[in-house]
Amino acid sequence: MFYVDTPTRRIDVFDYADGELRERRPFVHIAEGVGDPDGLWVDAEDGVWVALFGGAAVHHYDSSGELADVVELPVTNITSCCLGGADLSTLYITTSREGIADDAEPLAGALFAAPAGARGSAVLPFAG
Repeated sequence: MFYVDTPTRRIDVFDYADGELRERRPFVHIAEGVGDPDGLWVDAEDGVWVALFGGAAVHHYDSSGELADVVELPVTNITSCCLGGADLSTLYITTSREGIADDAEPLAGALFAAPAGARGSAVLPFAG
């Protein structure tokens, strides 16, 4: 399991076994000045895609924590992302209008889609 700790600018990873989270450890540290880590998605190769609130981008880290790709956007406040579409290779990105003047960023608050170059995993249906 991955965990975004926005105040520390870290994404941590946990092992999960027997219904318990174990062995929290750093996966990646987001540099100061590129935006605050917010929502994330894990692809089929255990790469992590993280929205950068205030950073106008989504960063993609490979399974070892190395920055593999940057998806830049024409708005500042990126809130979350996921992989979907027919073949699970479209990156859907949500954004926020919070604190943004209408004339400054007219596309703020929009949903964006971009080819990811990676595939997601099918989401399990809700069982309850």
